[in-house]
Amino acid sequence: MSSIRLRLLKWLVGPILVFNLGAAALTYLLAWTPAQLAFDDGLRAAAGALAGRVRAEGLAPLNDGQALEDGVGEAGWAALHDAQGRLLAGSPDLAPPPAPPPAPNNGALRDARLHGEPVRIAVAALDWQGAPATITVARTVRARQGVRSAIVRSLVLLEGVFSLALVGLVWLSVGNGLAPLARLRARLDARGSADLAPLDDAGMPRELAPVVGAFNALLGRIDAGAQAQDAFRANVAHQLRTPLAGLRLQLEWLAARHTGDPDSTRSLGLMLQANERMIRQTNQLLSLERAEPNRFARARLQPLDLAALVAESIQHFVEQAAAKDIDLGFELAPAPLQGDRFLLRDLVDNLVDNALRYTPAGGRVTVACGGAAQGGSFLRVEDNGPGIPAHQRQQVFERFVRLDEKTVGSGLGLAIVRDIANLHGAELSLGEPGEGSGAVFTVVFP
Repeated sequence: MSSIRLRLLKWLVGPILVFNLGAAALTYLLAWTPAQLAFDDGLRAAAGALAGRVRAEGLAPLNDGQALEDGVGEAGWAALHDAQGRLLAGSPDLAPPPAPPPAPNNGALRDARLHGEPVRIAVAALDWQGAPATITVARTVRARQGVRSAIVRSLVLLEGVFSLALVGLVWLSVGNGLAPLARLRARLDARGSADLAPLDDAGMPRELAPVVGAFNALLGRIDAGAQAQDAFRANVAHQLRTPLAGLRLQLEWLAARHTGDPDSTRSLGLMLQANERMIRQTNQLLSLERAEPNRFARARLQPLDLAALVAESIQHFVEQAAAKDIDLGFELAPAPLQGDRFLLRDLVDNLVDNALRYTPAGGRVTVACGGAAQGGSFLRVEDNGPGIPAHQRQQVFERFVRLDEKTVGSGLGLAIVRDIANLHGAELSLGEPGEGSGAVFTVVFP
């Protein structure tokens, strides 16, 4: 996956480093060339001055060809040659110049090696005893090399500091330029999965405005699709409830009047069971549709007493518990909270129905509610059924998960309970009784 930051750094840092290298080379030339010219001018001046002294004082200034120290660590040699290149005085190690300079005291320069080290040579022309001659002066380049090394060291240090400063400035600039992207990502990460509201493009950079606009258009299409699906599901569930209820009445009427063939009676019973399952699944689809986060409005929350709601809802399960010889008990205490009455009815119904379905005949189901120790209210549904293994307790809250294939159900009940608890900011947990087997579902409301 490519990175915008790395691409920007590559296209910015690379040219900056190349530019710095070019600037360093130009600075080196601008600093070294005048210094070299100054050294050369000094050497020419020394050759001209020595030629003047020879004209005035004779051969004495040539010092018998011995090396001359200038007091700053440089060694020098001088020699006098006639027009034929014969050595007249001075150092025999200095070769005669290839040609005399074109004008007196205007020395020509060249590089050579003398006594194992590089030297710079200047030549000056003069008249010696009525004939043309040349003075050759050679000087080591130690000072030049020292100056050049100092220039190079200074440039390397200076360009290194400048390069690091520029790279750091580019890095900070790129990071600051990409900050709106990071803020946009943080805003998206902070959103819930059901939040399809358009992004606010106020304060967005001009370059990000088309991206935000396209993203908002995508969110609008997703929201429209989700609403269409929810509406379709709700319409289907609503449309099915009436014919299913009518079919149930017809089947019960036929079952009551039919007392003949046992096979027909058994078929009618199976049809009634299938009808009951269809009615239950239709009701669960309605509950699921109401519990969708994008359809939930906190304005519907109202103060209510969970104990009264449980007492009202539990009456519908008395007959179901009696048919299985299950002891359905209540421990209800005042439990005030802010909630949606219809969703909380669905939550209670699904928890109690789940406990009754999985508790064997002769078992016990207890529904309790009251004030929680840490504040808020709680609802607890406990049974002494087979229980749920610890490693499977998170799975039962997923949709269409059924741990017992022998029990009739669609696997939606506990998923609906989880969604409704999340909508109310409640904490849902699954444990086991202190004694014996079974399951304990606890919902703690804030």
